[in-house]
Formats: sequence, structure tokens, C-alpha cells
Amino acid sequence: MRRNQVRGFTIHLNRTSIKRLAVFVILGIMALFIFTGMLTSIEPRYGLASSSVHEWATDLKGEHFVHLMATENPYLKQSLPEDSKPLSLSSLAFQLTTSINPDDPRSLLGRELPGFALFDGHIVVAGEGTDYTNLPVESAPPMEVIMAERDATKESLEKLEELEKEGAKIGETTNGRKVVHIIHSHNYESFLPELDTDEPNEAHHNKINITLVGEKLSQELEKRGIGTEVEKRDIQANLHQRDWGYGKSYDASREYVKEAMTQDEDLEFFFDLHRDTLPYDRTTVTINGVEYARTFFVIGGNHSNYKHNLHLAEELHNLLEKHYPGLSRGVITKAGQGTNGRFNQDLSEKSILIEVGGVYNSLDETYRSAEAIAEVFSEFYWDEQKVDGEKGEN
Repeated sequence: MRRNQVRGFTIHLNRTSIKRLAVFVILGIMALFIFTGMLTSIEPRYGLASSSVHEWATDLKGEHFVHLMATENPYLKQSLPEDSKPLSLSSLAFQLTTSINPDDPRSLLGRELPGFALFDGHIVVAGEGTDYTNLPVESAPPMEVIMAERDATKESLEKLEELEKEGAKIGETTNGRKVVHIIHSHNYESFLPELDTDEPNEAHHNKINITLVGEKLSQELEKRGIGTEVEKRDIQANLHQRDWGYGKSYDASREYVKEAMTQDEDLEFFFDLHRDTLPYDRTTVTINGVEYARTFFVIGGNHSNYKHNLHLAEELHNLLEKHYPGLSRGVITKAGQGTNGRFNQDLSEKSILIEVGGVYNSLDETYRSAEAIAEVFSEFYWDEQKVDGEKGEN
């Protein structure tokens, strides 16, 4: 008979190895706690935030991954452009750990200079004369300045009356559906030529303001067969009643946008209209001898689907350049800790913020721009409907 033989093995440990292992475990746990404590105790602006990770992650391109795989298979490099360069891991690690981009000094200066972050933003498409020195700036005057009673000129009040009469003449469009929603998160933003003041910080009025530009845009869209809904509730008065600061304007308008989306599922496009604060020569262009208030498309980058909104803004910019060269100042994205960075655009993939003119423009100049925007958007919209109809037939 065969006997079952059980083979065993032995582990030889000495006291020195056990002690060394125990020390490494203890030191590792201590280091983990210390590192976690540092991340949670330092000021948020110096910590590693999701916005920082998002910022450096957007710099990663497909060709960087090809370079990485080419370390194993050199033939993959043949598909890359001649000027393609591999990703600098040292630069990437430095940017991740410090939130400072070596290729962009603003990322360092923005931490040290008060208010510098207000000018931050990424230019996606630069219109004529656009650079980082003249990007749109969201001014935040005190609420008492915004709510102060101010006199409007007689001419501007007449324009308001004419606009109301014009709107009453327009019938239903897009088969009775409303597909465009227009809102004004800073609805008291006004224009100096329409007010009895020459102080830019006082360019706010509860009737003669950016909402008239939105109403004009609505009328021009509907003349072209596109049903449009304008939010007429007073957002700034809402802020005042709730004792909210000016910085919560988008929180207040967000409630209205979500309510509109719930009540009307036909709404597809969402435009938030504003006016800028830059000088007249920066916000005005002459086309065929006529002055127009220049536009600027602003896209919030602090959400995952911003590229859909960015695509819409680029399409409209290109159409404006085609029909009204120089009217659009370009397209920018704003993200990070120094800005709202969403502007409620995370609620829809077809949502954009449009700056129409500046504080020194007149209503007539902004009205011409609203008509131009309506013209190019109607071209975009009906072309899109035609394409969708052809797909449905197939």
C-alpha cells in the first residue's frame, strides 16, 4: 500500500523582518493621515479641486495617447502630424500639483492679483480685435445701485411703447410651438444713451434695459417662423425680496429656466442675454455704414456637457461672420473658481449666453444686432430641421 505523503513548507521569519514590516505599515498609515489632513485644512483655492483636474485634463489630446503607445510600437508615430509633440509629463505633474500652467502666466497672477480672475477665460474663437485684455466682465454693483429709481429718456420710453405694439401684431409660429426660451439673469442691465446719467455703474433700470433686446430678438425670430418665449419675471426684484446678493442671479434665473422646461417640453434652445461694460469702440462695429452692437458668446465650462453648447455658439459665430463680418467678438469658455462657470447651461445642450453690446451702446444699435442674430439663427434652425426631416424619411 502507498502511504499518502503530505508535503509541507516552512516560512522563515526573523524578528528584524517583522519589526521592519510593522514600522513600514505604521509610517504608511501616518503619512496617509497627514496627507489627508493637509488637503482638508489648507484654503480651498490652494487645494486640488475638480476644476483643476478638469482644466489640465482638457489639455490631453488623442495624439498624446498615440505618442504613449508609440513607445511600444514606433510605427504608430507615422500617423501623427509632423509638428506633433509628446506630452510633457513633468509639465503635467507640475500643473496638477500646483494648479499653475507653465504656458499661461495668468494661472499664477490670478492667485496674487485681486480681481484678476474676473478676466479669466479661454478664447475658443477670436473675433476681430478680441484678445485677453478685452474679454467680457461681469460687473456686480451693490443691490442699492441696481434697485435705485432712475429716469429714462423720453426717446427710450417711446421705443418701449413701439416694441410692445410691434409684439402684439405677431401671430403664432412653428405650428404653435415655442422652441426658443430667452431670459436675462441680469435683467436690469441698461444702456447709458437711454438714461439720464453718464455713470457706467448707474446703468441699471427696471424697464429700459437688456430685456428690450430680448423682446426684439423674440419678435424677429417669430417673424421668421420660430416660436419664442421670453421670461418676463423680474429676477433682480426677486433677489432683493429674498435678500440675495447679485452673485446669486443665476441661482434665481435657474429656478425660472427649470420651471419653463417642465411646463413646455417643446423648448429646445435657451438664450441668456446680457450687455458688457467695455468702452464703445470695443462693443460697436460699423457694417455698410450702420452701427451695430457687437456680440460675444460665453460658454460655461464647469459642467461635463459644455462642448454641445460650445458647438452651437461656434455655429452662430461662423454664420454672423459670413453675413455680418466683425459683428461677433468671438466665443469664449469660462470655468474655474473665479466664475459661475455654468450659467445654467448644464440644464440643456442647446444653451448659450450672449453679450449684446455694452453700456455705451444705444437700444437702436442693439436692436440691429438682435435682428442679425435672429437672421443667422433662423438659417441655422431651419437647416437643422431640414436635415432632421431627411433623416426621418430615410
